[in-house]
Amino acid sequence: MAQDQHKEKAKIFNRRALMLGGAQAALMSVLAGRLYYLQVIHSDEYTMLADENRINIQLLAPLRGRIVDRFGVEIASNRHNYRVILVPEQTSSIDKTLDALAQYVPAEQIDRERILKEAKKKRSFVPIPVLDNLSWEQFAQINVNSPYIPGIQMDVGATRNYPYGDLFAHIVGYVGAVSEKDLQTLEPDPLLELPEVRIGKSGIEKSYDTVLRGKAGISRLEANAYGRIIRELGRQEGIPGSDVVLTIDKQLQEFTAKRMGPESAAAVIMDIHTGDILSMISVPSFNPNSFASGISTKEWKGLVSNPKRPLGNKAIAGQYPPGSTFKMMVALAALQEGVISDSYQVFCRGHTNLGKHRFHCWKRGGHGKLNLENAIAQSCDVYFYDIARKVGPDRIAEMSRRFGLGEKLGIDILGEKSGLIPTKDWKLAVQGVRWQGGETYNMGIGQGYVLTTPLQLAVMTARLANGGKAVRPRLTRGTEASSLISTEGAAALGVNPAALKTVLRGMNKVVNGKRGTARRSKISTKGWEMAGKTGTAQVRRISRKERIDGVRKSNEKPWIERDHALFVGYAPYDDPRYAVAVIVEHGGSGSRAAAPIARDLLQETLRLDPLRRSSLDASARRQGGEQDA
Repeated sequence: MAQDQHKEKAKIFNRRALMLGGAQAALMSVLAGRLYYLQVIHSDEYTMLADENRINIQLLAPLRGRIVDRFGVEIASNRHNYRVILVPEQTSSIDKTLDALAQYVPAEQIDRERILKEAKKKRSFVPIPVLDNLSWEQFAQINVNSPYIPGIQMDVGATRNYPYGDLFAHIVGYVGAVSEKDLQTLEPDPLLELPEVRIGKSGIEKSYDTVLRGKAGISRLEANAYGRIIRELGRQEGIPGSDVVLTIDKQLQEFTAKRMGPESAAAVIMDIHTGDILSMISVPSFNPNSFASGISTKEWKGLVSNPKRPLGNKAIAGQYPPGSTFKMMVALAALQEGVISDSYQVFCRGHTNLGKHRFHCWKRGGHGKLNLENAIAQSCDVYFYDIARKVGPDRIAEMSRRFGLGEKLGIDILGEKSGLIPTKDWKLAVQGVRWQGGETYNMGIGQGYVLTTPLQLAVMTARLANGGKAVRPRLTRGTEASSLISTEGAAALGVNPAALKTVLRGMNKVVNGKRGTARRSKISTKGWEMAGKTGTAQVRRISRKERIDGVRKSNEKPWIERDHALFVGYAPYDDPRYAVAVIVEHGGSGSRAAAPIARDLLQETLRLDPLRRSSLDASARRQGGEQDA
């Protein structure tokens, strides 16, 4: 009996042992299967996840592309940025470290508040930028004394550099830090998240930002469980941004800026066939390096409060009455519509009447009897009052738009203004009143509601000089210095050739005729003769007493009340190639203030002759290549 009980217990034990062993075997099989699944089947996936925990991938900012002039001269480039960074865990007191730094740089350069705020937010081993754009002398002095300034590290990065300062500021623009608004409006790009990255804020820098920006590089860093960087495992440098080639001639730009002097003024020089802008100046200007490195409050306030508006690009955004430079549009409209012939004459006695209102000519005693060519040459207001009345404002406006007035021309940089060429419908829609006859008279001499930009006036002149082709202005030639895109063969404007020749003969007499308003500014060099048109634009209504007293012709009035001085021209007259537009704000008379500047600019353009220089440079490159071969 006892033996049977013993056997039964043994069976139960064996059965339970077998069940336990089976369970253990099953569990081990599951564990083995899971290990196989994780370590063999999904080995690559979990290895990658482990590496991601161990390895940090950081983006490296690429070098920004250069901006060069038409001959390859660097206008915007990159230079070393000597800087100081602080590692909080390596110093017992951030304040003491910053005090020690202040012995070598002005204390106001150290943004103590920002540094302390960042130190509280970040882990103690994360570097914090302290100083940027140090001079080599400052950098060297701090570097030599760095063993005695705990927590600091010296670093060399890259920053944007504009070697010619304010010379190209309105064309090239400047770069700045990425703002929250930029992140919301720009196309997604991981580069924008990097604190050291700067993007274009104006000018070519902004218009071609994605071209100049380049592609990010990658740095693979090993970190421990606390996020501390241990070592760099590998690095792949970024792809630098592409260069942008301007149509501008640096040498001519320098001459233009020097010739403009201290005036508040603008000038545009362009190739009448290709649309290349060879020089575009708005003075006074500003230094874009100040914005790239961080402009001071004092400097910013000085720029904003300056009445001559150095931050504004007058060449594309300054809107001015064109004055008598607009008379070619009135003449062409009248000839095109058959309202007058080229022999049509008007007698000028110094004024004309419209109802009870008297409209004066600039010449008090009048010009006598004039045909169209002489009316352009002597800028007779009475003549253009008469033909403006005959042709009407709408047909003048239609002709003006053919020549690029009253519309944006699509230049390569932002901020361009459209100006204004009024019509009867425009006035009724905007002001709710009908057009008046006196407004046609004002429009006939480029006053009243008419507004233009210097760029538009240069394009108008180019289209006149090239035989009536719709050339458009441009500031860039592509991303290679050898790029020679031509816009010759632009669409014809549909202007009567005979009418155009009459107007051009009048413009020739303005400078080269015995009674031309700009005869003192003619170019004497044979084959370089200039043609053009003066303009004087009122900035306020002139009283009868002022006209009689001749105050308008004096410099006794405050600067802000003086007339604007304008001139448009082209050269050579017999074989036109280059056009110019000049405006001197509150300069007084166009013949005295603007025409001499325009003459000098065209002479220098012809002397430098970008076309000839391009050919010589290309020939030199070919010869150099043959010698290398």
